[in-house]
Amino acid sequence: MSDTNTAPEQKANTGAKLTFDAKDIEDNKTMAALAYFIFFLPLITSSKNSKFAKEHAKQSLILLIASFTISVILGIIPILGWFLLLIFPIVVFVVYIVAFVKAIQGEFWEVPVVGQYRRWFKF
Repeated sequence: MSDTNTAPEQKANTGAKLTFDAKDIEDNKTMAALAYFIFFLPLITSSKNSKFAKEHAKQSLILLIASFTISVILGIIPILGWFLLLIFPIVVFVVYIVAFVKAIQGEFWEVPVVGQYRRWFKF
């Protein structure tokens, strides 16, 4: 018999299973999605105790750091880097939109490559 208070386990790309409480997801999925616009928003609102919102906030922060760092590196590399710098923001935008939509749907999607580094943040 399944427990109605817990959501199904959501497997991240790294193989780690994240389990979120169904009530936590339902109550905080809007804040989790808004974290992709302002990463610290769930941390200063009533969602600050939500594991679901915090995981999205951490992932948003790591996406912000990674995209800034990669943009700086591409800006330094002549010609090829400058060309890639034209395409990179589009890729980052698409990743943010997918993560936003997944959060609104009450799911956690770990962004490939950089999403695993959200574990560095302990808030």
